[in-house]
Amino acid sequence: MKKIIAFWFLISCVSCKSNNHETPSTGENSDSLHQLLQKYAPGLGEIMGGIQTHHAKLWYAGINDNWKLAQYESDELKERFVQATQVETERTEVKMVPMMYPANDSINDAIGRKNLDQFKSGFKLLTASCNSCHRANNFEFNIITIPTAPPVSNQDFKVH
Repeated sequence: MKKIIAFWFLISCVSCKSNNHETPSTGENSDSLHQLLQKYAPGLGEIMGGIQTHHAKLWYAGINDNWKLAQYESDELKERFVQATQVETERTEVKMVPMMYPANDSINDAIGRKNLDQFKSGFKLLTASCNSCHRANNFEFNIITIPTAPPVSNQDFKVH
């Protein structure tokens, strides 16, 4: 759904760009849209920053038995993994992104079972997978850990 909204937003931006009231030809519109997407596409660093935030929020949702939020954050992680492979097609690092899927699947299984111990185990696997990918791509200096403080102060992770 987010992608559809973003697509229509970009189309609107491209169509509003014209100084006259004539509709550009399909070729021009397509080229403009492509240029706009290239200009505003997130880089791998921005995508990874989003992954890091969802990773932390997933942890706090899970340890608070907020399984709906945990599922949402797990789905967001998967979306960002896929996004990295689609946006950064020239980067060799993204070829290793699929190594994250088994850990994410393990977490999803734990969430489905509402099993906190299994969730914690899956989360440790996810975190280790992040670090393995970083090491394999010469980003060993970027070490991911299990969060010790909530990533945002304006969200309640408990179930009410």
